[in-house]
Amino acid sequence: MEKYRTEEDALGPVQIPIDAPWGPQTERSRQNFKIGPKMPYAVITALLNIKKAAAQANTQLQVLDTDKAQLIIKTVDYLLREDSKADFPLVVYQTGSGTQTNMNVNEVIVHVAKQIDPQQSLHPNDDVNHSQSSNDTFPTAMQIAAYESLQKLYPVLEHLIASFQAKQTDYQAVVKIGRTHLQDATPLTFGQEVSGWVSSLQHDLDALKQVQITLLELPIGGTAVGTGLNTPEHFDQTVVAALTDLYQVPFKAAPNKFQGLTSHSPLVIVHGTLKALAADLLKIGNDIRFLASGPRAGYDEINIPANEPGSSIMPGKVNPTQIEALTMVVARVMGNDTTIGFAASQGNFELNVYKPVLIATFLESVTLLTESIASVDTKLVQGITVNQKRMTELVDRSLMTVTALSPHIGYEKSAQIAQKAQRDGSSLRTAALAAGFVTAAQFDTWVDPLAMTNSQPKK
Repeated sequence: MEKYRTEEDALGPVQIPIDAPWGPQTERSRQNFKIGPKMPYAVITALLNIKKAAAQANTQLQVLDTDKAQLIIKTVDYLLREDSKADFPLVVYQTGSGTQTNMNVNEVIVHVAKQIDPQQSLHPNDDVNHSQSSNDTFPTAMQIAAYESLQKLYPVLEHLIASFQAKQTDYQAVVKIGRTHLQDATPLTFGQEVSGWVSSLQHDLDALKQVQITLLELPIGGTAVGTGLNTPEHFDQTVVAALTDLYQVPFKAAPNKFQGLTSHSPLVIVHGTLKALAADLLKIGNDIRFLASGPRAGYDEINIPANEPGSSIMPGKVNPTQIEALTMVVARVMGNDTTIGFAASQGNFELNVYKPVLIATFLESVTLLTESIASVDTKLVQGITVNQKRMTELVDRSLMTVTALSPHIGYEKSAQIAQKAQRDGSSLRTAALAAGFVTAAQFDTWVDPLAMTNSQPKK
C-alpha cells in the first residue's frame, strides 16, 4: 500500500504520497483534475527559468535573501539538468490561470531544494514566488514556450523548401499541362509548378519570423491584475534582462501589463500564420497526391516512394500515406486555430482564464507541423520523380495549346479549331490544318509547348 505524509495549506491538511516532490496545492489539483493530457513540459521548463530569473532579480533588488536566491537557482539548474518530468504531474484542463501548475513548480523547487541543502528552508509562496503571481508568470511562460517551439519548426521548414528547390531545378525544362478550374490550361514546366510551392512556403516562413516578435513582450511584473503589486521597483526590467541572458533571446518587458494578463493576441497572431502555413501545405499535399494518382487510372504525372503496402486486400497498391498524415495534421491545426481564437476572446476584466488550453493547443500545432513536415520531406518529397512520357502525352492531347495561335489568327478562329478537335476526337494539329487557318509550318512554329512556358531565356 502507498504511504502518505501530511502537509497543510491555507485550506487545511492534505495527504501526499510520501516520496512525491510536491506539496499540498499540487496534490489537490492532481486529485481534482484528472482530465486530458499533462501540461506540456515546455511550459514547465519556461516556468523553471522564470523562477531562476526572478530569484536573480529579487536578490539584485535586495528583496530576497542571497542564500535563498542561490538555492533556488541551484535547484532549478538541477531540475533542468535531470529528467524531472515526473515531478510535474498536473494536466492542461485545470484552473484557467495556470495557478496550480505555477504552484506545482514552486512546491517542487522547495522540496528538491531541501534535498540539496537540508539546512536551508524555502517557502513556495514567500520565496520561490516572491514578486510574482501565477497571473503574470504563467502568461510569461506561455510566450517563452511558444517562441522556443517555433525555433524547432524553422529548420525543418527550411529543409523542405530546399528539397522542393532541388526538384524545381531538376525539372525546370520538363513540360506538362497546366490546370485551372480542374480543367486543361496552357503548359508550364514541372519546375515552374514546384516553384509556386517553394514561394508559398518561403512566404509562410518569412511571415512567421516577422510575427514571432509579438511573443517577445513579457508581462512578468504585472502580478495579480497588472498593477505590479508586491514587486520592487524595476523588477520587470531586471527579470526580463535575466531571461534574455538565459535564452539569448531579446525579450522585453511588456509596457502594459494589463494587456499582457488578459489578452493573448500574440498567440492568436502567430497561430494564424501557422494556419496559413497549414493551408499551403494542404494545397501542396493535394497537388502531389493528385499528380501521383493512378498509376493506370489517374493523372500519373509523378512517382512517389512506395513506403508501405497500401491495402490489406488489393496487392501491389501504393497510397500517398505521408500526404494523408500531413493533411490530417492540417485538419488538427485548423481546429486548433478555432480553439485559440475563442479562448483568447475570453479575457474577462483583468484576466484571461483559458491560458492552459491556449498554450497547449499552440504547442500541439507547432509540434505536429514540425514532425509532419520533417516526415513528408524525407519520406516523400525527396523521392519524387516525374513521368515525362505521361506529361508529354497529356500536353500533346491538350486543346489549350491552341492559345498560342490566338495572337496570329485571333480568338474566334482558335476556338473553332479547339472545338473541331474536341468534336472529331482529333489532334489539335489535325483540326487546325483541316480548318485551313494555318499551314503545317506555321502550326509547328507557333505551337511550341516549351516556348509557351516562358521558362527559357528570350533569344
